Amino acid sequence: MNKDRLIYLPLGGAGEIGMNCYVYGYGAPGKERLILVDLGVTFPDMDGAPGVEVIMPDIQWLAERVDRLEAIFITHGHEDHIGALGHLMPRLGGKPVYARKFTANLGRGKLEEAGLASDALRVVEPRPMVIEAGPFKVQFMPLAHSIPESAALIIDTPAGRIVHTGDFKIDRSPVVGEPWDDAAWEALAAEAPVKALMCDSTNVFSPAPGRSEATLAGHLAELIAKAPGMFVATTFGSNVARLKTLAEAAKAAGRQVCVMGRSMKRMLSAATETGVLEGFPGTLTPDEAQEVPRRNLMLLVTGSQGERRAAAAALSRGKYLGFEMREGDSFLFSSRTIPGNEKDVIRIWNAFSEMGVTVHDDAGGLYHVSGHANRPDLEHVHRLLLPDMLVPMHGEHRHLKEHVRLATEAGIPGMVAVNGTMLDLTGEAPVAVDQIQTGRIYLDGTMLIGAMDGVIRDRIRMALNGHVLVTVILDEQDEPMGEPWVELMGLTETGRGGRDLTETMEADLADWMERAGRKVLRDDDRMDEELRKLVRQVAMEEIGKKPEVTVVVSRLVAE
Repeated sequence: MNKDRLIYLPLGGAGEIGMNCYVYGYGAPGKERLILVDLGVTFPDMDGAPGVEVIMPDIQWLAERVDRLEAIFITHGHEDHIGALGHLMPRLGGKPVYARKFTANLGRGKLEEAGLASDALRVVEPRPMVIEAGPFKVQFMPLAHSIPESAALIIDTPAGRIVHTGDFKIDRSPVVGEPWDDAAWEALAAEAPVKALMCDSTNVFSPAPGRSEATLAGHLAELIAKAPGMFVATTFGSNVARLKTLAEAAKAAGRQVCVMGRSMKRMLSAATETGVLEGFPGTLTPDEAQEVPRRNLMLLVTGSQGERRAAAAALSRGKYLGFEMREGDSFLFSSRTIPGNEKDVIRIWNAFSEMGVTVHDDAGGLYHVSGHANRPDLEHVHRLLLPDMLVPMHGEHRHLKEHVRLATEAGIPGMVAVNGTMLDLTGEAPVAVDQIQTGRIYLDGTMLIGAMDGVIRDRIRMALNGHVLVTVILDEQDEPMGEPWVELMGLTETGRGGRDLTETMEADLADWMERAGRKVLRDDDRMDEELRKLVRQVAMEEIGKKPEVTVVVSRLVAE
């Protein structure tokens, strides 16, 4: 039992797309030295987490072992890989955080926004630079994705070499950032056997080879040149290459460019500051853009996923920074709608349609390419690296299962590990050795709350069933002073036969108070239970709902 082992434990990102957070460990069971790869967020929907800003992995297991944590490594700057850094860093003991220059620039901003020092951030260069972290030796291997300076991690351990791909695609001409390089990966595989490949699974069901970012330029230029009015485009703010392609197409069509949205401006600024973006066409401020004829203007805006507070949604509701959409204008979603965001995107689309705006999306595959490897690309990587085993990540369960099937058909042992599943990678195939309790942390306003704290559960219940506040006042002898009164929230005001719901509830509550004995009226818990039960019973009879009920009992105290 004391034999050293190599373990892998996903705390987020396995069995879902987003919220990436992966732990690797090496050492005696229960005493392994640990490293953490990525610390991301996912975004809530109103159905499952109303009012929540972002959702993060519950890192309680890791926080309890923070004395064994050597370092944190961030593969790239997407929110689902770096977004929780500022929120969760205080629980990780100030351990060093390693990232490439562009990613570190974004990470520094997140730490500073959270009021934290950024001196834990360490900027690294791609391999052959090696970072030693306890028993691990880690190198950053450049690859293509939809954000600059993405990297796989080459993790050498006493038990063998792990390749953690992060998010990637095979793109040999990505416009911005490093291209995929077969020769570099072949050299990597020749250098040392790959014991385990931990691999992106997002597009495992996409049967055609992935396309390069460079293939979009001609289609986008043609679309923008033909548009009769103002042209507005949205994409992921982190997709710096797409922003450059759009801006260059606008310039070729005789249009000037105005960038709107804080996150998009932040990405362009970081890309320029770190030298990964060069030659981006000059842009106008919103005030300057007001003076340009609509036919000669393109706006680049945030909100490709229908985010309610982003620029695209604001334009769909009316004006934004002095601009409004008009009949004859064009709007382009140069992005893929993430599953779950369809309703919000369609809401914007319909609003623009009512204005007479022509809306384009990527239904024909002309205006967007994915940042993730498709099935043939994944098979290509399997053949290049010939790993001893494969563990899929970054995908829903169906993606992970299909990726294991794909690897198994090629003779590579694999296993699905969802959040909380600890695998032992020491042997010839992965073995599940433990199941850790994992969950989620919500950023609710400015506070971090646990998924099991009940806050969001109660909020959902109130949203579904409404709320009733009952107020009762008793005198020094525990006699009612007047009748109870009721306030409704989120409920219809009338019940069956047009009866006033408030009056019906108040009458029934007053009857109960008259019948209740003094012993009952002295017992606050009993009163709370009985009044709550009565209100829910009346509501069910009158309107078919069982609302949440709050009972407030006030007692006068003799002076």
